[in-house]
Amino acid sequence: MELHFEELLASITDFIKSEAKTETVVGEQFKLGEFICVPVIKVGLGFGSGGAEGTESKKGKGQGMGAGAGMGIEPIGFLVTKGEEISFLEATKAHGLAAAFEKVPELIEHLAENRRKEKEAELV
Repeated sequence: MELHFEELLASITDFIKSEAKTETVVGEQFKLGEFICVPVIKVGLGFGSGGAEGTESKKGKGQGMGAGAGMGIEPIGFLVTKGEEISFLEATKAHGLAAAFEKVPELIEHLAENRRKEKEAELV
């Protein structure tokens, strides 16, 4: 049996690339009224591997290998844009993401009011 650390590392790396995306954790960017919200994540990764081969006079030749990886993915907030303004809403602080969701009804009211004014202006 040949030890192929490069192939094993490439397979694990490809798996991590496919899974460590905002789309798999939080979702894709979305539009909320005039705001565009882009989720941001933090990825932590640990990897270890080892292998050995040897011979013992009475038992013959032996070899072995092992590898492991661990990954932690955490949503940390949103980049929020409105026109040319960009801000970051943190999800980890109580006022970050909670504050964003608390503003949703206010944003919806604001959008409804703007549409009402636009329709009134069209009628005049």
